[in-house]
Amino acid sequence: MKLTKSDCTLNERDALQDMLDSEKQLMEIYTTALFEGSTKSIRKNFSANLLGVAENQYSLYTQMNTRGYYEPKPANKNLIDEATSNFKKQKKSLKANN
Repeated sequence: MKLTKSDCTLNERDALQDMLDSEKQLMEIYTTALFEGSTKSIRKNFSANLLGVAENQYSLYTQMNTRGYYEPKPANKNLIDEATSNFKKQKKSLKANN
């Protein structure tokens, strides 16, 4: 089977989703690099790159949301309250162990 250009072309939604996914992967990579950086200068560089990628990711999210391609559901208040409670318990536990 021979593929044509139209068989391999992403539509706008898929192209934006692909770019958003790539930015999310870069966020993970730069976050890990920042945590593992061994000098102030390299950590500063990774931090700057991480912030730039975060801006790109937000811009892509905004474009997708504006076009109706990415519509996050509102968070359930009970789930937010539960997560907040769990984190407070973990924080208290960590402080008690120090």
